[in-house]
Amino acid sequence: MTPDTISAQITDYAHRADPYPLYAELRKTPVLREDDGTYLVSTYYEVRSLANDPRLSNDTSNRLPGFARPGQPAAETGMPPSFIFTDPPLHDRLRSTINRPFGPPHSPRFLDGLRGELAAVVSELLDAFEGKDQVDIVEDFSYPLPVTAICKVLGVPREDEPRFHVWADALASSLDPRPGDDGGQEKGRQARQDLGAYLSDLIETKRRHPGPGLLSALAPEMTPEDLEATAVLLLVAGHETTVNAITNTTLTLLRHPDILQRFQKHPDLAVPLIEEVLRYEPPVQFVPWTTALADIELAGTTIPKGSPVWLMVAAANRDPKRFKDPDRFDPDREDNEHLGFYTGIHYCFGAPLARIELHMAVPELFRRVRFSGLLEGPPPYRANAVLRGPRHLPVAIEGLTA
Repeated sequence: MTPDTISAQITDYAHRADPYPLYAELRKTPVLREDDGTYLVSTYYEVRSLANDPRLSNDTSNRLPGFARPGQPAAETGMPPSFIFTDPPLHDRLRSTINRPFGPPHSPRFLDGLRGELAAVVSELLDAFEGKDQVDIVEDFSYPLPVTAICKVLGVPREDEPRFHVWADALASSLDPRPGDDGGQEKGRQARQDLGAYLSDLIETKRRHPGPGLLSALAPEMTPEDLEATAVLLLVAGHETTVNAITNTTLTLLRHPDILQRFQKHPDLAVPLIEEVLRYEPPVQFVPWTTALADIELAGTTIPKGSPVWLMVAAANRDPKRFKDPDRFDPDREDNEHLGFYTGIHYCFGAPLARIELHMAVPELFRRVRFSGLLEGPPPYRANAVLRGPRHLPVAIEGLTA
């Protein structure tokens, strides 16, 4: 394996089901320069250092000419960049504004107030398993739950939620381009336009007639364009990562029946177990849109100003210099300061919501469903290498408990 081919192999769909041997190879050179001038950073302390370094920019307009902008989840929306693709001070102003109605210290009860509604959605989805001998965990469970959660966070009227499911499906498909799939890309572009038009009208309605949710709370604080971009970010990036997190947790547990049996007997294991999955199978594998704002010395290598940098989060999460026996799934792991939700000022904004969904969905799934086993190994994965997760997870079930 030659260094200039590693990123191509990582993004090659042939390695989607198990990219971890490639990450192990990559860690042999903690800061690797590819022939096109892109730098791949793959070891834990180096990734953590750069993610917290103000000399690394998330605004790809700072990149040297001639480089593409790979991996941006909300690309081609026709809107301003969402706050995750900005730098301070703009980033800090936008993020602090958005956080006020979303969480502490200003709104500490907002997310907890959604638990009852989300629990009802989880129960409804699982009730639909009754009488079936096989289900697709993605289509039947982990995919619909986050869309409903995000609609409730935004304050989308209940009668409009089905439209968000359609748009989320089209946008997710456009994130997984396949050769010759022009139709999927066109549906994605159309969904972005339709979603943008809907949000523009809804934001104006919320400005005149406030109600529950972020859109009402933020309408007086943000421009319609910035608020629209934020809503699209929550739907696209927030939805896809949570789908992957729930599905990866399900798949990991079914592959480790001894741990699954223990979890079913001791559901209080949920918190460390889910944190270990976020380390072991993170829903975002790497961050490929950062740029050096100055020359940066790291691990004996100089990353020149203007160079694109990929921060390989999933590789860092399995760095043996940070985690003992890192390729072993171990919910008893101590000091599990993983990078599954990233770190620094761009730490995942939706992490608190994602954790609530995981902690509600996963224990209830394995409490109520009697699994017979996986029907495909490995399951088919999404084409997207950044937002990595199974596209389908067909499983055999023996029944459902109340």
